[in-house]
Amino acid sequence: MKSDTRIWVALIVGVILGGAVVAGVLKRQDGGAVNSKTVEAPLYWVAPMDSNYRRNEPGKSPMGMDLIPVYDKQDSDSERGTVMISPAVINNLGVRTAVVKRDKLRPEIRTVGFVKYNEDKLVHIHARVEGWIEKLYVKSDGELIEKGQPLYEIYSPALVNAQEELLLALERKNQRLIQAAEARLGALQLPARAIQAIKRTRKVRQTITFVAPQSGVIDNLSIREGFFVKPDKTLMSIGSLLEVWVEAGVFERQASGATVGTPVTMTLDYLPGRKWQGEIDYVYPILDPVTRTVIVRLRFANKDQALKPNMYAEVTIHARSDDETLLVPRDAVIRTGNKDRVVLALSGGRFKSVEVALGRSDEEFMEIVSGLLEGDRVVVSAQFLLDSESSKTSDFLRMSPTGQESEE
Repeated sequence: MKSDTRIWVALIVGVILGGAVVAGVLKRQDGGAVNSKTVEAPLYWVAPMDSNYRRNEPGKSPMGMDLIPVYDKQDSDSERGTVMISPAVINNLGVRTAVVKRDKLRPEIRTVGFVKYNEDKLVHIHARVEGWIEKLYVKSDGELIEKGQPLYEIYSPALVNAQEELLLALERKNQRLIQAAEARLGALQLPARAIQAIKRTRKVRQTITFVAPQSGVIDNLSIREGFFVKPDKTLMSIGSLLEVWVEAGVFERQASGATVGTPVTMTLDYLPGRKWQGEIDYVYPILDPVTRTVIVRLRFANKDQALKPNMYAEVTIHARSDDETLLVPRDAVIRTGNKDRVVLALSGGRFKSVEVALGRSDEEFMEIVSGLLEGDRVVVSAQFLLDSESSKTSDFLRMSPTGQESEE
């Protein structure tokens, strides 16, 4: 009987020991599985708006924002410079985004110009002979005159001699001499009616009156009564105001958008609320070495003569772009002295500051030459705050992090 009892006790102890061994083995196996899935711990926590504020545990920044965990994986190329912001913080910052798209630019070149005479209709008055101005019929610049109106009266020995030659030819009734004398007087710009008067009266006129060859405005009046004049002296100019030119300067970086036929709009402070629509008539082939501008010429009808020479005008050139290009809103671009950036909006509340190469621009959009793809989303508001945080670890660092951790 005692022998049976000992056997049962040994069996019970063996079962207990076996269970313990199995449990230990299972425990070790389970512990190994857990260890194989070790969760990576953050290196530290950093304030979103101050890269120098770091902690070894979660918490709040001095601005009341949740600290952002920094993992070792952020040192990889794909994660470098990426920051994660909670939805609440994104909403508080007023972050707005826009999609990078392909479209045509509609650039507008804003510049200034000055009203000028239409030089195609500008006439310079010269005397063809030496002489003295006996009488001046126009007194000042800006005086309006009509075609055929007297300008000045001149005494010239050369004109007197030419008239006497005509009278001598008439007395001899030599047609060849008469024609030659008339041709000489015509070359000296003697009016046709004055020549007919000489032939009719058979008298030499000591002074000859010259008249305006066209209607317009007197400009550059450089004589007075009693002046002695020579053929090389400009007596005055007559400009027509029925049509005027406007010359405007375009900076060389914008010159490609200013071509002949490009539509333009012109306004003047002198006449607020009024606009003139036209187009570029001519692009001068020379760059001004002082202002670094290309001069473009515009034409405008001026029947009411509201446009006056030397007036200051504001000109908008509506440049055209026929090709589609990659565009982002102007507000999305952060421009610095030597680099341009945008803040890229990634998934999961992540943001990254990336460098871009810019091209042309208009009033709303800027062309992206490289750095972005069509369909990317970029931040158009609060991007300076996000860029400040992203750039501390980005591949185009604007500042070096201190590496010193703040201790509580």
